[in-house]
Amino acid sequence: MQQDTLLTAGQQLTANESSDAETVIIDTGCANLSSVRFAFERLGAKVLVTDDKAKIKAAKRVVLPGVGTAGAAMASLHEKGLVELIQGLTQPVLGVCLGMQMLAAISKERGGKGQDCECLGIIPTDICELDTQLLKAESLPLPHMGWNQLKLTTNSQGANSPNVHPLFAGIEDGSYVYFVHSYRAPLSEFTLAECTYGEGFSAAIGKGNFMGVQFHPEKSAAVGAQILRNFLQMDELQMNKALMNEALQGSSANGQAGVKKADQ
Repeated sequence: MQQDTLLTAGQQLTANESSDAETVIIDTGCANLSSVRFAFERLGAKVLVTDDKAKIKAAKRVVLPGVGTAGAAMASLHEKGLVELIQGLTQPVLGVCLGMQMLAAISKERGGKGQDCECLGIIPTDICELDTQLLKAESLPLPHMGWNQLKLTTNSQGANSPNVHPLFAGIEDGSYVYFVHSYRAPLSEFTLAECTYGEGFSAAIGKGNFMGVQFHPEKSAAVGAQILRNFLQMDELQMNKALMNEALQGSSANGQAGVKKADQ
């Protein structure tokens, strides 16, 4: 039986009263749903926690949370029949911590199994363990746990400027956020923000209307609250405009490159 929970101002409401919730947190069957939900609630958002397909699809924006192992989380999504639904979402989608990793192609976190975990395949990057040799050389423990700095990239898709993705509007470069993880996405063209812990890795990734953060915004004080506030201001129309601008900028850059090549 599907469970829906709408919380606003600390109160639980019935599913019949949930029609005014614009932000849906997918009930992945993982822990940590409450802390993410309460973080949005503190910002005044009406949030519905559900695994109901129709309500997820109808939401203005969707959050994919998670802690634990990739295998267990993906197994839960398959059991609930949510994999193809998530892959087809067109509204802004935010993956948090393990939720970000599930947006990737595969995870090397095998969890005792003999093969890599196949993830949602939305953002073409792979999730691997932080480099234990580098960590050992620098006497850094695993997991990476605690506060660390963000470096915002200049290769942010859907940016309002060349320097910042809308998710990081108003966030200063070098801001501290809170991490707890042993696996990471490498730096790539999909990196929205990076961090260093023995090695550089993606603190946030994005492609189109999908974005994810490796850190815990709900535990990251004022910086995390601003990031969640930015997400709450996103809608499908804004994302479509950002993607259109990105495509136009890409076409312009390719055209300029072609002119330069022709002049050579």
